[in-house]
Amino acid sequence: MEHNDNWASRAGRKRKLETQDKGMLSLSMDELNEDLLERVLSWLPTSAFFRAASVCKRWKSVSDSASFKLACSEIPSREPWFLMVDPHLNQSTIFDSADRSWKKLNYPPLLKQSSNCDSIPVAASGGLVCFHMGACNFIVCNPVTGSCRELPPVHAAQETHSLLAVAMNAQNNQSYKLVLVSGELPKLSCKVYSSSTGCWGEEIFLRRKVDESQEFDSNDDNAVYFLSKAGNVVATDMQRSPSKQYSSVITVKDGEEIVYFLSSSGTIVSCNLTTKCFSEYPRLLPVFCEYSIDVVECKGDMLVVVLSEFFESANLRIWRFDESIRSWNQIVAMPPAMSHEFYGKKVDINCVGAGDQIFICLNSAEFFRYVVCDLRTNEWIELPKCFKNGEAVEFMSAFSFEPRIEASV
Repeated sequence: MEHNDNWASRAGRKRKLETQDKGMLSLSMDELNEDLLERVLSWLPTSAFFRAASVCKRWKSVSDSASFKLACSEIPSREPWFLMVDPHLNQSTIFDSADRSWKKLNYPPLLKQSSNCDSIPVAASGGLVCFHMGACNFIVCNPVTGSCRELPPVHAAQETHSLLAVAMNAQNNQSYKLVLVSGELPKLSCKVYSSSTGCWGEEIFLRRKVDESQEFDSNDDNAVYFLSKAGNVVATDMQRSPSKQYSSVITVKDGEEIVYFLSSSGTIVSCNLTTKCFSEYPRLLPVFCEYSIDVVECKGDMLVVVLSEFFESANLRIWRFDESIRSWNQIVAMPPAMSHEFYGKKVDINCVGAGDQIFICLNSAEFFRYVVCDLRTNEWIELPKCFKNGEAVEFMSAFSFEPRIEASV
């Protein structure tokens, strides 16, 4: 009898706990106070948040809340989105790396205006993308919210120089810098726009850095050959795809801001904005080789992606420069079975870095592919094609940004 009483007592306690658990599980999101609701929603992936925002007016109103944007800013990082650029420069498509899917973005109203309809993306950082409108006019945009800012025009004197590189550095999604590098080697200069001051700084003239340990000649007269978008082999005066014409990256090391870009002769040029000097890196391949090359930034490091052909096969390798020995070191390579497909097809590559990932667009007259390389695991994944009206869309380049609702222009 005592045994039965104990069993009944335990069963009663169990039923009581189950009732309490059910009560806790039945807690509705509507019962959360505003602060807690904002913190919960801020952890959602951005695309998931926009789906959730359509649930009710209260959730939708959260996106306009200053405290919600503050909660979002405390999320350390978000899976990158890749803004894709097609040959006609009229697409607004992104690849969401969080759920591995293609999405359509609404073009910001400012970019739809007739005077800005030919704008092309040229740089991105944090949650922002910079569009070039021709001459030296730029618009900075948050692709997620559609908010835009047209930057003040660059001084007329800058327009007389040949624009070589455009780099962007967003700081905590509250402020950013836009860097323009102009001129012709060895006479280079740069101008910097700061969102904190809302104006362009004075023109900075860069001097060549003298390094006696450099045993290479960056001023040789031999042409470096690239693979053009049309599939033809052309020399140093080749024009890259419009969106990557000013391809460059910016890093911050030991408090020094450095912009890297490709010169017309195929060398990597490093412009130190802090010390106001520039230098050229040694060539990766001999000048007589055919190859396609791009420069990317991953976790503060400048890396170079090279597609080349040797011994009747194509190989795609990623390199890092070792400053201590003044030499390039290979860090990863695409599996030969995967890269051999590119042999003889005159493939052009356009790349962008995002954390430990590199997004690579491969284009030729015969085909196009999109591949993501994970630098940690050396895993190479070919992405599914994006279809519009039943046809696969060809993109020639991409720009990486974090989908940040709180990113301010």
